[in-house]
Amino acid sequence: MKYKGTLIAVKNMNKSKQFYNDVLGLGVLDDFGSNVILDGGVFLQTVDSWQGFIGDKNIILSNNASELYFEEAHMDIFLKHLKNLDITYVHPPIEHSWGQRVVRFYDLDCHIIEVGEDICMVVKRFADSGMTVEQVAKRMDVSVTYVEKCLKKGEK
Repeated sequence: MKYKGTLIAVKNMNKSKQFYNDVLGLGVLDDFGSNVILDGGVFLQTVDSWQGFIGDKNIILSNNASELYFEEAHMDIFLKHLKNLDITYVHPPIEHSWGQRVVRFYDLDCHIIEVGEDICMVVKRFADSGMTVEQVAKRMDVSVTYVEKCLKKGEK
């Protein structure tokens, strides 16, 4: 068994492909018309074709029960990029208790998208501020080993 990605139903395939490219930089890997495979394991399926697959079940696009989750190494640049786009926010950018900055917004079909700061960049940000490995681990509620792994990853 191998997980391949997440499929979401969309009303307008062309507008959705454009949205995911413009906002998140996701390119089209394969385009089969009513089904499109984007970079990163995101699959788009037209609402009409999805309805055919699930039969008489209701398609509820705006349900706030799940999200597509992405991480961004350059969060400040990404947040600046979002300001130039017509985005409907779930909430403005926030910082979670463990220090990760995130923003959540809706795509064209009201699927929630979360873009969080790359977690190893959070570790690096705290370490660069003068915190010890132990202080970073405590602040983020992670192990010292995890912090060290992130810092080594950043050295490469």
